[in-house]
Amino acid sequence: MAQPSNQLNRREAVPALLGDLSGKLVVSALAGTAQDLAAHSKEADNVYLLAGAMGASVPMGLGLALSQPDQQVLVAAGDGDLLMNLGSLAVVGAMQPKNLSIVCIDNGHYGETGYQPSHTSRGIDLEMMAKGAGIAATMTVNSMDEIEAAQAVLARTDTPAFVLLKVSKEPSERYQRSLDARARKNIFRDAIA
Repeated sequence: MAQPSNQLNRREAVPALLGDLSGKLVVSALAGTAQDLAAHSKEADNVYLLAGAMGASVPMGLGLALSQPDQQVLVAAGDGDLLMNLGSLAVVGAMQPKNLSIVCIDNGHYGETGYQPSHTSRGIDLEMMAKGAGIAATMTVNSMDEIEAAQAVLARTDTPAFVLLKVSKEPSERYQRSLDARARKNIFRDAIA
């Protein structure tokens, strides 16, 4: 199975797709995805950036969506993060939280562990896996011309949504984020309240 070449510049595509994050609870995976979200949000109170918890972004976002049904929850996962815990897509499909959207930023590499090629660089299609898990609103973004349609998928409130954003392997924008987990947890918890 041939994989389309990753052409999108993540420093342009991620902010363009995500837009204004205020009014949402946002959970980000680690490594490059956390850097993307930190730079985009300037580490806003409603954004929780994971570190050292590969595979935890979707389960954490799902828990938030189920416990906070009146709030929109956005998860930003990386391809390696999502591959680490594919079963979480099945739980999202089974639970069908209407207030949960997932963006997978796929550069085809495991950024947290040494930049080895991930399975998506070998043709694994995470959008098809999300569809197979029962997530009806899905889309893959390969060009900036598709950003607006992808934003419409993420804005749906009648079903969980999944958007796969195919980006180039250039590094994320660097942002000096806080790694004080206790302080960030308390700030995020206050944002939920």
